Amino acid sequence: MGLTDILVICTFVQLFIISLNKYKYEAGSTGANSGHNEHDFISLCVSNLKKYKRMKVSLTLLLISSFVFSFSCQNRSGEQVKNGSDKKIGVLIANHGSHSKKWRNMLKQVEADVKDSILKLPSVHGVKTAFMEYTEPSIATQMKAFDEENYDEVIVIPMFLTVSSHYSHDIPVILGQKVDPKNVQELKKEKIEVYKPKANVSIAPTMNYTTLLKKNVERRVKDLMPDTKDAGVLLVAYGDAQYNQQWEELVEEIGKYLQAKQQIESIAYAWCGHLVSYSTQPTMDGISKLFELEDKVAVIPVLVANDPYFQNDIIQKAVDESENSDNVFYKQDAILPDNNLNQWIIDISRQTVNQLL
Repeated sequence: MGLTDILVICTFVQLFIISLNKYKYEAGSTGANSGHNEHDFISLCVSNLKKYKRMKVSLTLLLISSFVFSFSCQNRSGEQVKNGSDKKIGVLIANHGSHSKKWRNMLKQVEADVKDSILKLPSVHGVKTAFMEYTEPSIATQMKAFDEENYDEVIVIPMFLTVSSHYSHDIPVILGQKVDPKNVQELKKEKIEVYKPKANVSIAPTMNYTTLLKKNVERRVKDLMPDTKDAGVLLVAYGDAQYNQQWEELVEEIGKYLQAKQQIESIAYAWCGHLVSYSTQPTMDGISKLFELEDKVAVIPVLVANDPYFQNDIIQKAVDESENSDNVFYKQDAILPDNNLNQWIIDISRQTVNQLL
């Protein structure tokens, strides 16, 4: 006997008692010769029996609905827990990648420097580094690893200076967050794998949303040239054809910061990447332009890490071939290492985790 039958039988007993009381009341109120007899009572019970059958169906549907509702509530409750402390969150520090082992090691060191602090954040269970191209582990490889380890959320922190085609197009396509068949074909030609993870993905902003880069360049200028009197500064960055305006704004804002903090009036910039076919000429032109205004020039690479191809083969060569090169101050350094950058990664991880929980 099921729960429905028990409930209906109890209800039927109640209906029987009601029928009996109604029969007695009507018989008593109309007198002994009112015509009420056992047949009337039986008819009343039969009528209630029909109600019983209809009621059984109704109660069955009610119980089914109650069960479904209860299960649904439990499921929603489970999801709420999943959206909270039980979520398994990973952090992926994604960068451009390089053929240079020195460059790659500088990026791996960033992970080593921030890992312990990030793992202290609630629900964070893993921190990985990925290279967008040229080498492994790639973004796709690391996202597959997160999926195999059953992560619910992955925070992708792009180690890119500002908005670029890599940040705005390539990475979202690689992660399956954006559909662009043309871009997929281009990535395929470059042997970059596209993988849509099971885990939800949150892509953090680039570095230039804070004063991080400005303070980094200011520190390096001061270390390279303690006395900035009668000096100009040349900022050498990679550049991006599609987002040239954003890159120009990036270096111009750094320049304004140097003018305000260090009273350096003469500041110029040059590209050294694909946009200028990796030529030394823009750097040489920038140095010459500044010598028209100042007695000495500091050349600062606005590059994430140290790749000999850029810092040595392009920028150093341009410095060496420039007129008056004895008065050019240059060091083959990069934005990394930087404790402020490490702290930025930790902070942006914390902010994103708080948004997810």
